[in-house]
Amino acid sequence: MIRIDGDYGEGGGQIVRTALALSTITGKPFKITNIRKGRKVAGLKAQHLHCIRVLKELCDAKTNEINVGSEYLEYTPAKIKGRTILVDIGTAGSITLLLQAVLLPCLFSKEKVRLKIKGGTDVKWSMPIDYFCNVLLPYFKKYADIECLLEKRGYYPKGGGKIDMKIISKGSEVPVNQFERGKLIAIKGISNASKHLSKAEVAERQARAARIMLSSLNVSIRIETHYAEALSAGSGICLWALFESEDFPVLIGADSLGERGKKSELVGQEASEKLIKEINSGACVDQWAADNLIPLIGLFGGRIKTSEITGHTRANIYVTEKFLDCKFIIEEDKKIISLERHNA
Repeated sequence: MIRIDGDYGEGGGQIVRTALALSTITGKPFKITNIRKGRKVAGLKAQHLHCIRVLKELCDAKTNEINVGSEYLEYTPAKIKGRTILVDIGTAGSITLLLQAVLLPCLFSKEKVRLKIKGGTDVKWSMPIDYFCNVLLPYFKKYADIECLLEKRGYYPKGGGKIDMKIISKGSEVPVNQFERGKLIAIKGISNASKHLSKAEVAERQARAARIMLSSLNVSIRIETHYAEALSAGSGICLWALFESEDFPVLIGADSLGERGKKSELVGQEASEKLIKEINSGACVDQWAADNLIPLIGLFGGRIKTSEITGHTRANIYVTEKFLDCKFIIEEDKKIISLERHNA
């Protein structure tokens, strides 16, 4: 039984999500104490309970009795089985946070897995669905054929967003090597808003501000504008940079979320400033993708160069080393993370 300290580092919920994913893959049960002890409100949140419920369906896992606020969890997985799973996270609970726990195990199913998830697609404290689909998901597509259909956007507070995802494993074991990049060739993006905000041209204003900020890069800039039927008013913008690469595309992303009272132009500017900072760092993987790639590196090997070694990344290294026969090396000055040892 693997023992994990939920108060490690920042003591956040990602420790729980990563542990659930790797336990399900390896078949190794675990105990975690002090869950989210470092947060204002400690213990499991509703989204963690939904992660566990989905994994129970996926692999017939067993747990101790848990509720919202539980600071202790025992989790014992069984065999992963392909199936269709319906999930309603409730209100604007983050779909992409749930996928941090659920998608990775789906790569190891011998049968197709289909996830129909309802919740928040563009909400605080989690990557927006456009970032997930266009920046992070390409890495996972090395290991599975994945279709992710955004059926409806969900903004805070009512949520109601919907995605339909199909995953068919390829059984491949390709290392994650992202430590060199070529010339910047293009910037792409999606500026989105609910139809409530179409008269105010919120999506266009976000995109326009981003284009102005990014024009100094002297490359092609293509930012699409989308309006969507949604239960709550909301907006956001996701941008990503494409670099020349001999093998796997180098994608650097950034995003910003609209809020009541926040000018649309500021939303576009914030995302652009983040993206420019990531580009200027020389990174091949942005700081928001880096932590999500740590379990993949632990499983398949590899090396990445990022812009910042964040607390989330260090937490994922801690958990990944607990479950896999691997040891990570961090070159702090170069922001390079690699695997010292990996046994298939």
